[in-house]
Amino acid sequence: MQAKICGLTKVEHVETCVDYDAKFCGFILNYKKSHRFIDFKKAIELTAIDKKNSSYVGVLVNPSDEELETFSKINLDYFQIYGDFSAEKIQKIKSKYQKKVIIAIQVKEKKDIEKYKNYEKVADIILFDSSGLEKSLDWNYNWVKTIPSPVKKMLAGNLNTDKLENLKEITDIVDVSGALETNKVKDINKIKNFIKKVKKFDDQN
Repeated sequence: MQAKICGLTKVEHVETCVDYDAKFCGFILNYKKSHRFIDFKKAIELTAIDKKNSSYVGVLVNPSDEELETFSKINLDYFQIYGDFSAEKIQKIKSKYQKKVIIAIQVKEKKDIEKYKNYEKVADIILFDSSGLEKSLDWNYNWVKTIPSPVKKMLAGNLNTDKLENLKEITDIVDVSGALETNKVKDINKIKNFIKKVKKFDDQN
């Protein structure tokens, strides 16, 4: 199991993630309603930090072609895309911008899980997230168990360290943001502890 720390906004938080070997570091690039949104200038600054063994992920909600073009110039390894895009469109995005793609599927009920079938051949990772963009909501993570193992799975939605034990058999990657904050700001100690716990479970497998 690997860790993705999302909604990073400060240099020291990115450096902590990288130094502690978080596999993925996420940045909110175009969703201005989020208190974790960063502008283009800040995104350039944060992604200029030596990523070492980590991968940088740009989180995009219903991105326009113009936004994709703009953000393709940032030092990102992945686009994480929310929105109603066809598999053909995702393939074109990958080819044009030479970025890997995480497709985000928002889950409210069990049948939503099945949407992965639309993207399993083009997405590098499929993220199963809660239906709330501004506030993470609980959902039944066990629904993901029905998905064949070749699909690389990421889970998000009100996750915290207490849930890791139950998730290690379900997902490849855990994506956390709010649980690592104090007063809506990332907490370095929480980041460190979370990454350590994920690594501990990974070492046990």
